[in-house]
Amino acid sequence: MGATMSRYPIELELHGRAVVVVGGGQVALRRTRGLVEAGARVTVVAPDVAGEFDELPVTVHRRRYRDGDLDGAWLAHAATDDPAVNAAVAAGAERRRIWCARADDAAASSAWTPAVARHGEVTVAVTAGGDPARASRLREAIAGALADGSLPLRRRRKRAGQAGSVALVGGGPGDPGLITVAGRRLLADADVVVADKLAPRELLSQLDPEVEVVDAGKSPHAHNLSQDQINALIVERARAGKLVVRLKGGDPYVFGRGGEEALACVRAGVPFQVVPGVTSAVAVPAYAGIPVTHRGVTQDFAVVSAHLDPTAPGAMADWDALAHGPGTLILLMAVAHLESVAAELVKRGRPARTPVAVIQDGTTPRQRVLTSTLERVAADAARHGVEPPAVVVVGDVVRLRAELARLRDQLVAA
Repeated sequence: MGATMSRYPIELELHGRAVVVVGGGQVALRRTRGLVEAGARVTVVAPDVAGEFDELPVTVHRRRYRDGDLDGAWLAHAATDDPAVNAAVAAGAERRRIWCARADDAAASSAWTPAVARHGEVTVAVTAGGDPARASRLREAIAGALADGSLPLRRRRKRAGQAGSVALVGGGPGDPGLITVAGRRLLADADVVVADKLAPRELLSQLDPEVEVVDAGKSPHAHNLSQDQINALIVERARAGKLVVRLKGGDPYVFGRGGEEALACVRAGVPFQVVPGVTSAVAVPAYAGIPVTHRGVTQDFAVVSAHLDPTAPGAMADWDALAHGPGTLILLMAVAHLESVAAELVKRGRPARTPVAVIQDGTTPRQRVLTSTLERVAADAARHGVEPPAVVVVGDVVRLRAELARLRDQLVAA
């Protein structure tokens, strides 16, 4: 066969069919395992075989290959370390019109074993012109892309009457690379995506054009959909047989109202799952160079929703405990009421000179970091035009940012 001649790829149904593997080493073992997984009736012929063959449901003949060993076989594998034996197996297969894969000489084979990647009901077989190392590298790259959902692959469309489901997916703090592998995979499989404003929007542009994308808004004071409307929407789409991904910023259960959506699914009898996300409460300070805990500085931290004025009715946070308690306070959704929040903490006992960092658009290329103190942070934030989304860090750990930056600069200079 000429080197430039194309070959015909095909997938074989081997369940219950006889296959002969000649060879007893590791290459033969790998091929035998794949054949067993495919349901083939495998016979192994070799004078010496690896001990692992004893664990497989195969027939083993511990002897040299004989010409009649291929009788009745549908497929043969020549996988010995002796080219003469492999050539004899290939010749015997040719006479019997049996496809034969030679492990030692792809050019002399009539069949080839590809590098295989499997993901659910998808199987990808890779050949690379007889170069197994190259095929393996390609297979690993494809397997990784299938696993993390970056390969544009969607499962078959659901038919009417089939059950749908809802996945509450945490999209992470902003950088689209910080969504979990499980979340990215579900997003790639989705029929409907209901996205919040703070979800990683860059990922939406990578979706199949057939995917329905619903902008739920959910930015402060500007909701495209109410929570009741979102609950009704995800339930309705799931009942229509769709895989619905509710894509949120951060983590679904950290001020994301994911619990309400989970309850809506349970009450409607809709299957759901929760995929945790990297919460901005910890990730955004980390990206800004601020660890929320540090030995010798603080052992604890609290995460607080500060979307309400602390003095307003309905504000449930215990500001007295927060002023005297945790070493680090992480305030989410605090920009609108930063002045009143800072004043409340000082009034209840936090020192006015406590360090504060305000991190806008954390983990994204637009990230800005403002450092100040409790007594000055509101005025400083207003002067610098800080806008949501932003994470506010209150505590002595803020001082570590400057020290870490100084040490990092010294390492770079060295």
